[in-house]
Amino acid sequence: MKNDFCMPRRIENCISPGILIDVERVKSNIKQMLSTVQGESSRLRPHVKTHKMADVIRMQVNAGITKFKAATISEASMIAQNGGKDILLAYQPIGPNIALLSQLIQNHPNVSFATIVDHEDTVNQLASSMQNIGLILRVRIDVDCGMHRTGIPFGNKLNALRQQIENNDALEYEGLHVYDGHLHQPDAETRKCETEKIIQQVIDYDKEHTAGTVAGGGSPTFPFWAETTSWECSPGTTLFWDMGYSTAFPELPYEIAVALLTRVISKPGKNLFCIDCGYKAIASEMPLKNRLNVIGMDDARIVSHSEEHMVLESSRANELELGQPLLTFPRHVCPTMALHDTAAVIRGGEVSSERWTVTARNRLGI
Repeated sequence: MKNDFCMPRRIENCISPGILIDVERVKSNIKQMLSTVQGESSRLRPHVKTHKMADVIRMQVNAGITKFKAATISEASMIAQNGGKDILLAYQPIGPNIALLSQLIQNHPNVSFATIVDHEDTVNQLASSMQNIGLILRVRIDVDCGMHRTGIPFGNKLNALRQQIENNDALEYEGLHVYDGHLHQPDAETRKCETEKIIQQVIDYDKEHTAGTVAGGGSPTFPFWAETTSWECSPGTTLFWDMGYSTAFPELPYEIAVALLTRVISKPGKNLFCIDCGYKAIASEMPLKNRLNVIGMDDARIVSHSEEHMVLESSRANELELGQPLLTFPRHVCPTMALHDTAAVIRGGEVSSERWTVTARNRLGI
């Protein structure tokens, strides 16, 4: 794993604040994802919510990956338009999204779509929508395996929902969606043990009911699902990686492929410097101290953060010049990507003339 990220050549051509993507590192991460499933690309269903980029979809398709997971209709549309053949909308569609999903399916007759559900009302609404267009939709039940965010636990309620799906001619029960996003234990063995408990629940269910196709796990537990099961694995952050996961899970062999370029815009006091990296450039859901790391300035501490500014303190602040470019690692890359329209591309240590669009940033794009 490499956490270094050298200032690329031709950085003077890049406007800040802005995203930089190292293509070689993305390729390396894709290769590592495939290696984790022993080259069986059919077992990979990577989540696209980290990058939301058509260019990254095409890189994965070129590597033999054709199954994907999406959080929005716009993401699903982006996948369908860029070579993806099997798309799971891993976000129960409600309201107008049901009609948008129906429209998307009709727009791409050569792509296979599925969605997740956890409530009988959604099943009824999806069935009605599919009946109106004369199609059958694959459906997976969203299992609450401990995160308590969406889904339903194994038991009578889940069994009844499955029966409702199977009794409906417009829907096809396909399997289970099991996301263990609450497992962030820093100790790998502890995390593995907790993952295996969830996997065992699915195995027990499968023995009694035949689970069907299962998509399981997230990035921190990806290796355990890959090693222990033959099911689909759906990591997401592994494509770009970030400082949060790199710090929390140093045993995972991924490279940070994205940096955020910023510049010094003021030096407001002793040991202080201000950069052009406000809420609108980097995700601010983390505690103040954890929002980014300035590469090469380990003692830099965030003092304040506002819409267009971030003030930091460092013993090396006096060495900085106004306008000086700095590279930073976002603590959480996924929501940071969604703040930017495009990203500059690094090839061979140099900023190329390419810019990649954050295609699915627009939630309504289908």
